[in-house]
Amino acid sequence: MDEYAEANRLHWDEVVPVHLGSDFYDVESFKAGQSKLKPVELDEVGDVRGKTLLHLQCHFGLDTLSWAREGAVVTGVDFSRQAVETARALASETGVDARFIVSDVYELPEKLSEQFDIVFTSYGVLYWLPDLRRWAEVAARFVRTGGTFYIVEFHPFAWVFDDAPDVTDLHVRYPYFPSAEPLRFDEEGTYADRGANIQHRTTYSWPHTLGEAVSALIEAGLRIEFLHEFPFSTYQVMPLTEMVADNTVRLTKHDGCVPLLFSIKATKEAEGG
Repeated sequence: MDEYAEANRLHWDEVVPVHLGSDFYDVESFKAGQSKLKPVELDEVGDVRGKTLLHLQCHFGLDTLSWAREGAVVTGVDFSRQAVETARALASETGVDARFIVSDVYELPEKLSEQFDIVFTSYGVLYWLPDLRRWAEVAARFVRTGGTFYIVEFHPFAWVFDDAPDVTDLHVRYPYFPSAEPLRFDEEGTYADRGANIQHRTTYSWPHTLGEAVSALIEAGLRIEFLHEFPFSTYQVMPLTEMVADNTVRLTKHDGCVPLLFSIKATKEAEGG
């Protein structure tokens, strides 16, 4: 594992217990039976009952386990051993049948051979990956013929703006297009708890355009069914946003002018189909 991935892994290992106890994730409501899936993915993925589902970059498994409650046969994958161990403990405590695997996305073909009806990933995954072509190849590898790949993700254009907590308007701070070197961040706390005392604060991320993601999936052999863009988010991870009455997160200034989320649904057709 290279220095960037290792720094990121150390960070994610450390933040798992912070996230587990945070109001942001509200694990107690999940234990009480509440789904952590959002209306966007529930509507667009559709009925998963009896289907096999692979969740890439699953963190500590709340969404994976929520898909299991929807009737899917789930496998969650994350590169953080701490996250996977926590996911397994949650599955055991709540009586939800699920499998979790410790693996970097790029190394998953070395650890898993089967294919799935649905390959799913969501919310804050792409900018941790240095190579979207390889990511798409791996994702497509695990979609069975006739199966579905689905991603719902924070829109890359939204990440160009200054994210300091005291900003008062939208100002460009970060690149939209890929750069030769990753972006380095040394931030206090975590998005789920800004006041948390985190020792492994240095993380690295890579900007990717929306076109890069779409092209990578097409080149990997998947057929794009739709690309949707939304003027709202599902999580309040940016400044200048607020949750509104319909439980979506909107900009407090310039609402409706900037895409905050996108989703892609793609299928794998038989050769010659």
